Amino acid sequence: MSRHVAFVLGLGLAAGCALKGDVRKVELQVAALKADAARADADRAAQIDSVLKLLAAVQQAVAAQQAYLVQFRGDVRTDLVGVQQQLVTVQELTGQSQQRLSELRARIEERAQQPVPPLDTSAVRAPVGPSGNPAGPGPAHMYDLSLQQFRRGSLGTARLGFREFLRVYPGDERAADALFYIGETFATESPDSAAAVYEQVVKSYPNSSRAPAALYKLGLVAEARGDKKAARTYYARVVAGYPRSDEANLARDKLQRLGR
Repeated sequence: MSRHVAFVLGLGLAAGCALKGDVRKVELQVAALKADAARADADRAAQIDSVLKLLAAVQQAVAAQQAYLVQFRGDVRTDLVGVQQQLVTVQELTGQSQQRLSELRARIEERAQQPVPPLDTSAVRAPVGPSGNPAGPGPAHMYDLSLQQFRRGSLGTARLGFREFLRVYPGDERAADALFYIGETFATESPDSAAAVYEQVVKSYPNSSRAPAALYKLGLVAEARGDKKAARTYYARVVAGYPRSDEANLARDKLQRLGR
């Protein structure tokens, strides 16, 4: 009996020792889990702190950018106001310039419409400078400038230039050309004025190459008026007076069409 009790007591003691060992193991595992959890919490806290710092930096950058944009918009508005004011000033100046140009053009056209006075080469002399040479631009320069205006279509300006050329240099070899071009400036707007100038060309410079051209132009003006008789007369004068000229060939064709 005593042996049996001792055996049971031995088993109980062994079981108690085994149970304490398991509890110790469990305690150690729990401690390890707690340590791991603490480390994980520390890592998450560090990550959260890093994210918060990054967000703060981003917010500061956004605030700075917004402040820059506000200032930029203000500067742009100021610049736009300045540009608008300058545009208004330019428009006002442009309007004034255009008005002055229109007034000047009107005065030039008004003067250009005046009839061409008869040439008097005996009384008019070119102005002279201290050296005895003509003052102002030379005849070639004055003539070329007027011709350039004519070719550009500035007929009124060209007309004034050719008139001044004839006034200053009436005896120049280009005088017949200048007078003929004055007639050409009238050709479209005032055929009667053009015809009067062509008559002056024929009368003042009968030996020039412009004389047959002026006679032929007179024939064209008469033909445009419906005066075939006068046209035939002018064309016949071209053929009879200047048979070798280019205008003579044109006049012959006109005479054939109009009938002698």
